[in-house]
Amino acid sequence: MLADKYGRTFKTLRVSLTNACNLFCNYCTDQPASEKASQPEDNVLSTKDYIKIINSLHNRLNLETIRLTGGEPLLYKDISNLIEGIREIGIKNVKLTTNAVFLKEKAVPLKNAGITNINVSLDSLDPESFFKISKRRNLKKILEGIDHALAIGIPVKVNTVVMKGMNTDQILPLLEFARERSISIRFLEVMKMGHLHNSYQDLYFSQEEILEKIAEQHQFIPMDREHGATATYWITDKKQVFGIIANESHPFCGDCNRLRLDSYGNIYGCLSNDNGISIKDHSDDSLKLEYSLKQALLQKQEVQFAGSVMSMRYIGG
Repeated sequence: MLADKYGRTFKTLRVSLTNACNLFCNYCTDQPASEKASQPEDNVLSTKDYIKIINSLHNRLNLETIRLTGGEPLLYKDISNLIEGIREIGIKNVKLTTNAVFLKEKAVPLKNAGITNINVSLDSLDPESFFKISKRRNLKKILEGIDHALAIGIPVKVNTVVMKGMNTDQILPLLEFARERSISIRFLEVMKMGHLHNSYQDLYFSQEEILEKIAEQHQFIPMDREHGATATYWITDKKQVFGIIANESHPFCGDCNRLRLDSYGNIYGCLSNDNGISIKDHSDDSLKLEYSLKQALLQKQEVQFAGSVMSMRYIGG
């Protein structure tokens, strides 16, 4: 098995399908909301390219999970065929992370293609704070998308980036939103990525502060953390489970098993390294691929998440 000196390997592949996104969330970009987030067409992977590369990686790594990300992956027009192609390779656990603006209209094709699970980024239930964060007024469509996906039997999780001065008052309403739908919710500490690399503390709201907010209305106890998991979970006295992804205060570098593939054919072993390793032209060369994967393993942090000046939308966040 390919592994580093800490025993870490790659079992989950996060695939960025596009740099483009139809929201302009303040933790992801400082790009003016009047501009369109576009991606150059040159050197962007096709569906055929993605399947070829993923197949080569799977043959070497015996991948357990593929997570399709972006940017906004539902802007990728051929996503259903890509999901089908990945499942034909033999990877049955194909997940998606989306802002859900287009989820209502695409939920049925996604289910038919074989999507396993959908994570929805939802940072507020209040229209005004949602607009303040995302620069768009799509909240109604997102909520409809979540409920439609659930109605047709697609498992959904909610991810909420908690930011000081922006949406800390939404923690309890979102927890209740998840409880009403019997779905999992995970609260995320803001990450030192992209334009926030040197100023993330302006928005930083820690795991301890999130737990203090939840404790205002709930009693809870911690659950055992699974090996390689990004989140630590708690269960309330009402048997509701919630998680926190605390990259900053409680990093999980020690057993990280994630590899990232961007939309140009570059792999990254860690979010804290913005030096992509191109495998686009040699994914079918076993020796060159092995070398590239070993280089990606070397990118992993030993203990502490360090972040990067690269925005998550380019690296498959």
